Amino acid sequence: MAHAHPDLEAEQAYIDHAYACLEATREAAARMSGLVEVGRGGTNQAKFERDVIWETMAARLSQLDLHQQTALCFGRIDVGDDHPAVAGNGNGNGNGNGHADGTGHADADGNGHADGNGNGGGAGPRIADSFYIGRIAVSDDQQEPVIVDWRAPIAEPFYRATGRIPMGLVRRRHFATRGRTVLGIEDELFGDAVASLGLAADDRPEGVTGYGALISALETARTGRLTDIVATIQGEQDEIIRSPLPGVLVVQGGPGTGKTVVALHRAAYLLYTHRFPLEGQGVLVVGPNRLFLSYIEQVLPSLGEAGVELAVLSDLVGEVRFGGRDTGLTARVKGDLRMAKFLRRAVRQRQQYLREDLVVPYGLQRLRLTREQSRQIVEQARRRFRKHNGARRFVEGEVYAALARSARGEPLPVHQVRERLRGLPEVRQALEWMWPVLTPAQLLNDFFSGRSLLRNAADNLLTDAEWQSLHRPRIHDPAELDAWLWPQDDAPLLDEARALLGAKPRSKKHRSVERAEGVPGDDEVRTYGHICVDEAQDLSPMQLRVLNRRSLNGSMTIVGDIAQSTGQWAHHNWDEILEHLPDRHAPRRAELTIGYRTPAPLMELATRVLRVAAPELTPPTAVRQSGDEPIVTDVAGGSLADEVCAAVRRELDAVDPGSVAVVCTDSLVAPLSAALDRAGIDHGQANRHGLEQRVTLVPVGLAKGLELDACIVVEPAAVVDEEAQGMRALYVALTRATKRLSVVHERPLPAALVGEPVSAP
Repeated sequence: MAHAHPDLEAEQAYIDHAYACLEATREAAARMSGLVEVGRGGTNQAKFERDVIWETMAARLSQLDLHQQTALCFGRIDVGDDHPAVAGNGNGNGNGNGHADGTGHADADGNGHADGNGNGGGAGPRIADSFYIGRIAVSDDQQEPVIVDWRAPIAEPFYRATGRIPMGLVRRRHFATRGRTVLGIEDELFGDAVASLGLAADDRPEGVTGYGALISALETARTGRLTDIVATIQGEQDEIIRSPLPGVLVVQGGPGTGKTVVALHRAAYLLYTHRFPLEGQGVLVVGPNRLFLSYIEQVLPSLGEAGVELAVLSDLVGEVRFGGRDTGLTARVKGDLRMAKFLRRAVRQRQQYLREDLVVPYGLQRLRLTREQSRQIVEQARRRFRKHNGARRFVEGEVYAALARSARGEPLPVHQVRERLRGLPEVRQALEWMWPVLTPAQLLNDFFSGRSLLRNAADNLLTDAEWQSLHRPRIHDPAELDAWLWPQDDAPLLDEARALLGAKPRSKKHRSVERAEGVPGDDEVRTYGHICVDEAQDLSPMQLRVLNRRSLNGSMTIVGDIAQSTGQWAHHNWDEILEHLPDRHAPRRAELTIGYRTPAPLMELATRVLRVAAPELTPPTAVRQSGDEPIVTDVAGGSLADEVCAAVRRELDAVDPGSVAVVCTDSLVAPLSAALDRAGIDHGQANRHGLEQRVTLVPVGLAKGLELDACIVVEPAAVVDEEAQGMRALYVALTRATKRLSVVHERPLPAALVGEPVSAP
């Protein structure tokens, strides 16, 4: 039986003290929220100050409200005399809780004491100070730090120090906890401390810190929600998380390297480090689908950052509703950068000269707007205005002015002509012909339903097959158009149309009220100080333009894996993506090379597919070199569905209480769901129920970014045939499991999977 660490009791006492300080801080914050009251007749300034205090206190209380099972403190670093934080400080109390008094550990009164031996006994290097690292900062009643926020500069060595570059550390300590209870302690020693115990620094896995804590976290059963990795962030991940704010940072990482959690932790770090101005400017995280957003939604709140906006790309395009997707050529064309020019032509086609002169009665005479005058008005409006709707008032004014000038004798007052003629149907019809006011939905509805409009706009730009793929029936009823569900692929087109059209004209009173209240105009898009984009490798050029418009200053974190680019716009390299993103600063690139999710035996099978799907990429190095071998089952004339049910039962027992995913093509979801029902196996479907149940049917198109304890990949040949990027989609499917992988097939396996034999059940 393993012996308990000699400092376990003392460290438990320290963490108990930290929780007591946290609770005291919570109570103080709660009291503060009620201090400012504004009675009847209070000034607007007083009410404003009250609201600011309430919002500040509410935010602080939210940060301090840790989930019962969330560890407050997960580690400690002991630094030597040469560390910058304590160099020249004889008593070593740089954070107010460390005193070099020779006690060797944190004692029961909550004060951290760092001794001269570094490990509670024997001779060794002098420890000058100790810092406890946690998910939020906690201070005692004297405002002395008890826990250091993981994002603080002093905490960086906890994640980055190595045997070769100790960053001033003597010891790094990881706590294994359950809620408030310390279950175990893992120590890593550096420099002279390593030598004094006869332990070589290279005995630790290269590039991996807190190995025991990391493996424990990786072996934990999945719950259907992504959890933070704040306690086990590795060096290469921390370097990306703490990368500077300006410019575009591209992060390439294979499956299981932690791309998603790195992006989320980076968002939390940037908000901590650049609270002003990012808190006001906003931080946006964009994911590929709603299943993915529900999967990651708990990570940032667990890090004390609840103000980050999570969205899919279509959420950024207001005023319409979305549902479903286009496929094949239609989806490909809608993502093409040529659509920007195509839509400019579409708008220009709605700016038309009159076919014949406009003649209207005015008392005993007739006023006239000639066709040539209408041409001049339209050409002037095109030159003078950048946005279509913004020119409507100008066109109206010029039309009425031309009519006023056509009167016999002296020109008539323009305002008088406007008042008398603007209600005439022929005048309204002429204005709508020359320069209609349009919403993006109206523009696309009219444009995509008119074959002649599409053909004219496509001249020397799109092929006949391409523009014909965009045609669809017109929706005539405005109420039906308002309720219509637009395909997700129309989101960037609607956004492009919005940028071309601008807002509808508003009255002077309306505009003055907006300015007074600080309300943005309808043509102003919401911008963000930083944008994190996950699974960016599948975004089309038109989708990337949507994100570009929403970047306030060009600061973005783009993460993904080129090998997992599976959509209609699968990119071959990051240069193809970067050319559509902000270029105010030179882009920076980083790569995650260590795989944490997928054990080596499973990664070996997936690597066979990677060599075909993206031979130029190197697979990640698995942290866990051991694990269960993948199980490949050939149905051989039996029932595919029955074999899948048998595999589900087997995997449920093997990973109990963990999760099991059945990953398959869309065409197999319904028959496999029916088979599981007949077999009495409770299950959910990812596109309906998320990952709430232990067994989930996951269409391969939704599998990206997810991780489950066991995965059963059904009919790999169907995945290759039915997905746009078949081999890459198969690679995604094979790399979702954290523990066990099964492949069930009836058709012959793709050649890439036929290699060295793997185990059978």
